[in-house]
Amino acid sequence: MNHDTICALATANGIGAIGIIRISGDDAIPVSAKIFDGKNLEKAQSHTVHYGFIKDGDEVIDEVMISVFKAPKTFTAEDSVEISFHGSPHIAKKILEVLIKNGARMAKAGEFTMRAFMNGRIDLSQAESIADLIASENEASRKVALNQLKGGITNEISFLRTDLLNFVSLIELELDFAEEDVEFADRSALNQLLDKIEAKLNSLIESFQYGNAIKNGTAVAIIGKPNAGKSTLLNALLKEERAIVSNIAGTTRDTIEEILHIKGHAFRLIDTAGLRETADEIEAIGVKKAKEKVENANILVYLADAATENFSEDIEMIKSLQRDDLKLIICATKIDEVSPAQYELVENIFRKEIAQDFDFITISAVENQNMQDLKDELSSYVEQLKSEESNVVITNQRHFEALGKSMDAVNKVKEAITFQISTELLAYELRNALEHLGEISGEVTNDEL
Repeated sequence: MNHDTICALATANGIGAIGIIRISGDDAIPVSAKIFDGKNLEKAQSHTVHYGFIKDGDEVIDEVMISVFKAPKTFTAEDSVEISFHGSPHIAKKILEVLIKNGARMAKAGEFTMRAFMNGRIDLSQAESIADLIASENEASRKVALNQLKGGITNEISFLRTDLLNFVSLIELELDFAEEDVEFADRSALNQLLDKIEAKLNSLIESFQYGNAIKNGTAVAIIGKPNAGKSTLLNALLKEERAIVSNIAGTTRDTIEEILHIKGHAFRLIDTAGLRETADEIEAIGVKKAKEKVENANILVYLADAATENFSEDIEMIKSLQRDDLKLIICATKIDEVSPAQYELVENIFRKEIAQDFDFITISAVENQNMQDLKDELSSYVEQLKSEESNVVITNQRHFEALGKSMDAVNKVKEAITFQISTELLAYELRNALEHLGEISGEVTNDEL
């Protein structure tokens, strides 16, 4: 690939105490030396830091610290320089201009990471995990992305892939001796390996639901009749007045979404319009949107006013919203206004009428009663998604699809062995399986074969 010298701002845009510009390429050090008034960078040792000034001719732009990193022990595996300057967007712009004037060019989006991949410094899954690590917003997503950056998924499948590669090579060898009708690859041993690969792929594929919850957050729809306490609950969970609370039914017209972090996991709380038949056109749109949000939610928190005498509308509404893959939590609200006997009666009514398994919680958002019970139920949903068979969690849609293709290819190979399909077709199916496994880390197979 082209090893011309690239430069870019490595820190976020905006004002800060310090900003960092990164330069990489064959001429990264000479280009930097041209604009640096300080130690001769071309004679500097690798992984050293030097004080001086960035200059454009005789004009001093800023007082800086420059770090020198020599190939191959750098992020891109190329000579690299990092300039730490006072964090002004104007200074950053001036330094980048003078670098370009002296032979560098602006890097394209993701080009530093691309060079690290192309130069063999990281594999494809690690390159993707860098973006996930930068975008992580909670402890769980940070840990998963960091594990991927260390080569988590690649390590999980690399040994299996190596064993499969050996079998593919033997099958290819059989093709070279087709006229002699000999078998170099033990079919029973190949079957055992395929079973092992299938079990590992299953474990990784099943982890995607948990990984998706970690990466994108778990959608929690807060549903109920008007004045059931939905907005009050949202405010209590967030500990701020995010939604308007009023005794007037139908106050919430549109959906309100906020992020809540519980035990390192992100939950996307969706406060919706109260569900009821209404002639108000705007409120009716809000009710329709509320039902749409439930269709895309992972958890339904249904609020029922414990002081209500008739729950038939609530029961019908829950039945209309139920899905097999939707966790249902029914909360009896405003328990500070009723006796324990009343909300026990409420639970019995719902248990009798709702066939789907659900969790029943009594809460008072106003008095902050049993709010931790609700948080624990939300957290337990995510924890139950964890796979005990694998330490690696799949969070990337591309990885998930590649694993699915690999599973399909492995099943076709097993069918080919079972039905004693010709060696040529068996080799074809094996190559497909190997190719799809390699897609995850960006490995290619032709040269290896």
